[in-house]
Amino acid sequence: MEKQVKTFVKTKGRSLLFRIIFSRTMITLLLMILQIWSVVAFFLWLEPYGTQVYIASVLLSALLIIYVTNANIKTEFKLVWMLPLCAFPLFGVVLYIFILVNPGSIGLRKAMKNIWAGSEQYMVTDDKVIKAMEPEEEGLKDIAHYLQKQGGYPTYTNTKATYYPLGEDKWEDMLCELKKAEKFIFLEYFIVSEGIMLTSVLEILEQKVKEGVEVRFMYDGTNTVLHLSPTYAKKLRKMGIDVRVYAPIRPLLSTHQNYRDHRKILVIDGKVAFTGGINIADEYINKKELYGHWKDVAVKLTGDAVKSFTVMFLQLWHLGNVKKADYRKYLIDSTTELQSKECGFIIPYGDDPANGEDLAENVYIDIINKAEKYVHIMTPYLVIDNGMLSTLTFAAKKGIDVSIILPHIPDKKIPWYIARTYYPVLLKAGVKIYEYTPGFVHAKMFVSDDIRGVVGTINLDYRSLYHHFECGAFIFKNPVNYDLEADFKETLQKCHRITMEDYKKIPAFKRFLGQALRLYGPLL
Repeated sequence: MEKQVKTFVKTKGRSLLFRIIFSRTMITLLLMILQIWSVVAFFLWLEPYGTQVYIASVLLSALLIIYVTNANIKTEFKLVWMLPLCAFPLFGVVLYIFILVNPGSIGLRKAMKNIWAGSEQYMVTDDKVIKAMEPEEEGLKDIAHYLQKQGGYPTYTNTKATYYPLGEDKWEDMLCELKKAEKFIFLEYFIVSEGIMLTSVLEILEQKVKEGVEVRFMYDGTNTVLHLSPTYAKKLRKMGIDVRVYAPIRPLLSTHQNYRDHRKILVIDGKVAFTGGINIADEYINKKELYGHWKDVAVKLTGDAVKSFTVMFLQLWHLGNVKKADYRKYLIDSTTELQSKECGFIIPYGDDPANGEDLAENVYIDIINKAEKYVHIMTPYLVIDNGMLSTLTFAAKKGIDVSIILPHIPDKKIPWYIARTYYPVLLKAGVKIYEYTPGFVHAKMFVSDDIRGVVGTINLDYRSLYHHFECGAFIFKNPVNYDLEADFKETLQKCHRITMEDYKKIPAFKRFLGQALRLYGPLL
């Protein structure tokens, strides 16, 4: 018997080793290593021509430094390039050219432009909504104008908003709404992982497919490496679910693969939409503990504003697809008359790496700049540029209550070290910083003066603000903003307020590490 057990364990071990060696992840990694070795071999091949190559690379590096200095990009991105271009001219030049001529990025911009052109007729603010906004003057009209003209995102009334202060709250209502579906269900998530939450969702989706409901499920390609098997999409298709994996990880060194779909969207029958920080994985509903208690938030919209989330989903679903999106089939006509002034105004919006406009960051900056009493923020990461840093500190210096809740237990150490390098400047200006002691804050929430709020997927870091596909809901004078503020105050009771003494207690090595890595914040 003992011999049989040993044989079984040995066989199982070999099988596991075989699966690891020949897995898609391992093959992708090996092919990337091969590409890196090819670049190294190229440099070795140039070695006999060292002097000529060095002179040429220095001249090219000088020209690129001039070009980068005058380029219309943020100062922090310029600094990231200056170091390799100055210290390692040949390597810096090759790397910059590789990034600059990246065909994936060019193709993405072209594809997105075509998508926008095909959907813009459905994304227009109704004239009666524009008239209803007039009494708000600059409180709303200017940001509404900006989001419509620069992003193509309309403003809506007649929309009820429901706020969920925890993932488990959203999960419970999400299941109830899924059971009500009669026509279609659209799901789009950054992380999808097998467990209790996914199983509960799939049970309903499978039943809905049998009832004739159209179900579409889109998730980011990183899941096939980190969370799901590469063949998981086939399993869903067998259930009758139409699946799209956005940007699967490929064994190719390309900056295009840095552009991930970080959005979380659920649309049901064009009547209800969910968004926020909550993915489909057990840690988001505290059924699995990774970094202490997981604090996350979401919002449900019921009414006219659902239209924009329906269009946003279809835009990305059809990105790079020859078949044109049938938007009209899935859209419900907005109510023309203002049903209740208490609904205020809601603007669902997105941001992406192809539009050339920092929409997400500018919405946050607008909220901070217009605050008269307070701006309260929850974010898992704080890796920001000087513009955002100046905006936060200036608001605090004006006497605005600027308070930020961050995790005490991080999911990623490097961004956490970098976030803490901002503490001295923020604290000196009067910004209040809190760390959520029970665990990890994954919420992305802004609320100001009980008037303006945002719930969405957008972190205060470079990756969210400039590299990813993101989404959120800008909420103006809707009662739900009181719920956002109440949750913020309640969460404060579980936080530790950071002082300069706390910052000084951080080990010197960790402080130095954060400061050294901060230069590369735009790449994280």
